[in-house]
Amino acid sequence: MTELSRRKVLMAGGALGALGALSVATPAWTWAPEGSIAGAGVGADPRWVWDEEADPLVASLLDRGGVPEVNRLLWDWTRNDQPTPAGLPADVKAFIDHARQLPDWADRGKLEAAATFNKSRGLYLNLLNGVGGGMLSTAIPKEARAVYYSKGGADMEDRVAKTSILGFAVGALNAYRPDGNCIVNAVKTRLVHAAVRHLLQQSPHWDGTIPISQEDMLVTWHTLPTFAMRKMREWKVPIPAADAEAYLHVWQVTAHMLGIRDEYIPATWAAANAQSDQVLPRNMGPTPEGVILTDVLLGQLAEQTSPGSVSRPLCNALARYLVGNQVADWDAIPREPVWDPLIATVWPPLVKFREGLMPLPLVPAAAWVVDEAVRQYILFYLTKGQETKIEIPTINRPS
Repeated sequence: MTELSRRKVLMAGGALGALGALSVATPAWTWAPEGSIAGAGVGADPRWVWDEEADPLVASLLDRGGVPEVNRLLWDWTRNDQPTPAGLPADVKAFIDHARQLPDWADRGKLEAAATFNKSRGLYLNLLNGVGGGMLSTAIPKEARAVYYSKGGADMEDRVAKTSILGFAVGALNAYRPDGNCIVNAVKTRLVHAAVRHLLQQSPHWDGTIPISQEDMLVTWHTLPTFAMRKMREWKVPIPAADAEAYLHVWQVTAHMLGIRDEYIPATWAAANAQSDQVLPRNMGPTPEGVILTDVLLGQLAEQTSPGSVSRPLCNALARYLVGNQVADWDAIPREPVWDPLIATVWPPLVKFREGLMPLPLVPAAAWVVDEAVRQYILFYLTKGQETKIEIPTINRPS
């Protein structure tokens, strides 16, 4: 750990003590399955539910040394309409053939409408899902530790790239069309999750519990579409009801494709908000690993703007503005006396200008510095997602 990272961990020390109390008494699961896309379910607490289809398959594949060959065969499987690659082990092929099928409740019309919405609101969505979701993820103790101690934690450039692949796929115009790749990347991500569940339990740094439960996946899910929709509403972005419904639908389908049970996938935004209000508070807080990962992520983002100038303070301030003071403090994101109030002042006019609600002369000149930083943030995440492909890991963090 670098000296900078040590200092940042110490900055979060006061908040770390509260995390113990947070994790001692966790409220019971009370979200009703009647609010799900399935409309019913057994109501099992998702903290103790994982992936009964992918987990034994990938555990067996790892134990028999078959992952490298499967990764090789899946490398060029990149489009939704491509057949499952030949040569895969029979059990892997059977799983993929089943896992790649869209649920019977998927609505092609809504998926197309979501693609149009993603295009028209791309700047907000990419900023909130990429940067905002990234900062939130490091304030989720289970997720931060899982990332840090798994293979991806040792190379955050590569980890960001692989994480960006799925987010970019969901937001693409052709996400679930035959020439898109959202199905492929969701299935590959499901296999990766199963591998991490198996491998982390063997790590001397892990507490022995099974990671990435259904609740853990729901928590991450809510840091993406639910968080994004809430922030856009907060920013007063005009969103027709049909567009909001379509945006929720593309993420409902994606949740299913990632292996989240239908009985846990919210059917409406009201149900999503209610579920988010239950699972996020009990799953968020500070960790030393989250502080280190945040520092790495913000350092990478700062490299994309003006080296040697005010880029890192601006990145810090924009991140704080997106996720709020509590999460930013958990992540040990420094407060910036110049940029923090400036971003809070200029962002609302920028939104109004983009939505045609404010004429150009009324937008503060300083707003365009922030606007360019936002574009650099987004460019960083989108381009990283085009540099690599998702692969099943075979080891934990090599250190």
